[in-house]
Amino acid sequence: MIHIRYKDWEMALEEQGNQSSFDTLFDLFQQLLSIAGGDVSQAIRWLTDLDKEYKVTDKLDPPMGIGEFIDELQRKGFIKMDDEQSVMVPSAKMGLSIRKRSLEEIYRQLNKGGAGNHKTSFSGKGLERLPETRGWQVGDDLSNMDNVGTMLNMLQHSSLDTMNLTEEDVQVFDQDYFTSVSTVLLIDLSHSMILYGEDRITPAKKVAMALSELIMNQYAKDSLDIVAFGNDAWNIDIKDLPYLQVGPYHTNTLQGLQVARHLLERKKNSNKQIFMITDGKPSCMFEKNGSFYKNSFGLDRRIINRVLDEAVVCRRSGIEITTFMIARDPILQDFVWDLTDANKGRAYYSDLSNLGGFVFEDYVRNRRKNVR
Repeated sequence: MIHIRYKDWEMALEEQGNQSSFDTLFDLFQQLLSIAGGDVSQAIRWLTDLDKEYKVTDKLDPPMGIGEFIDELQRKGFIKMDDEQSVMVPSAKMGLSIRKRSLEEIYRQLNKGGAGNHKTSFSGKGLERLPETRGWQVGDDLSNMDNVGTMLNMLQHSSLDTMNLTEEDVQVFDQDYFTSVSTVLLIDLSHSMILYGEDRITPAKKVAMALSELIMNQYAKDSLDIVAFGNDAWNIDIKDLPYLQVGPYHTNTLQGLQVARHLLERKKNSNKQIFMITDGKPSCMFEKNGSFYKNSFGLDRRIINRVLDEAVVCRRSGIEITTFMIARDPILQDFVWDLTDANKGRAYYSDLSNLGGFVFEDYVRNRRKNVR
């Protein structure tokens, strides 16, 4: 049984403004399609149920029926008929639209300050001036000179009659330089991501889709790989991101980290990082002989120690692990603390509404290194 937070979308409906009736329905349909794992028929059934209960189409200006909306989806190329299975399926154009929508949604959240005290500028410029200053060095661009600081230094050894500017007087502003970075985004697909009446996988997918759009459009020299992990770990094609679904899986954190590390070790970028979104404790692993070991009760030290060993291997390979924990279990937080300490990485404890802001802030910060 799916629980749809219709109220949030209904508020958006009141702010329809100049948006067309199709675009307003399309916004809702994209969310339903992502939750349905790409099942067009299921998304249409949910949309029809919402329309029956809340009179969605009657509130549009001008009104648009569900049948008209489906015809328009086909005409615009967002869905198409799979002749082999005789069912409607989402097109590549639909997947691209959902990813772009995810990026825009997170930008809106950041602009509203929903993620706390986070910067929202993703201009992509190579250099950004900082307020701190330092003495000029050979190779520094004089366009970054701190005129006030330089003049004050000169006045300390000059008189009113003789102004003598020396090399030692010149102060320049520090700068942040945006470096290229290789990232693997690890997404937990274990069953706990939909347990207890809370859908955690949809916000995680939205972050992954938004991050992929951000990198492809603004940071072309960066690389992003998506790895899902449950009982095992496997690569996810970006085009399949909108339709990821959880399974009856345990949580093989070890395998996820190992697959991510092997991917990053093949990258040429010197800056490498793993972003891991999870809500569950490690509960399974593959033994060195290939056998599958699992234990869902508490923190199994046999599993935990292997995960911490892998975190150390990542650190020695120059790979930083940033964990985004979307659960508040104290036992789980203890594990995350140990993982972060072993890798010398970072951890954030985020609720679902803030997840995108935390991931974006950390990603942009990791692209910066101070120019000195």
